[in-house]
Amino acid sequence: MSGNESKVTRMIILGPAAKISQSELVGKLHMLELPLTIKSTCYGSVIHGEEKDVLDAVSKIRKLDPPNIFTKDRGFPPGDPRRCRAKRGGAREGFHQLEKEFELLGYVGEALDCPEVVDLKEPGKISPEEFRKIAWECEK
Repeated sequence: MSGNESKVTRMIILGPAAKISQSELVGKLHMLELPLTIKSTCYGSVIHGEEKDVLDAVSKIRKLDPPNIFTKDRGFPPGDPRRCRAKRGGAREGFHQLEKEFELLGYVGEALDCPEVVDLKEPGKISPEEFRKIAWECEK
């Protein structure tokens, strides 16, 4: 084993309403003093290390702003030549997907911050007489 088999990489993505900036995020990750590779990105950061350390960092960082700090797996460590924009040129594969997901994060954060009770029952059918009554009232 080269040592990379037991390591994982996660992206930490700041939503549009996040209360911290990318530089503050990276600073706080460094202050955790965990044995991680930390890379600042346009959307937040990428962290790489032993799974327990990565998950510990994610757990602590998300507590700073739970509805606006998101995380997802990334299949390659920071700087991997198969995905590194500096070595390949242009946007990395998956960046445009991330860009589309980012557009929705404001809505997700708002829903997490102010949850509402939702009724999941299908509305029932109404009788033709009830429909006529509603239609008649709308014509008035």
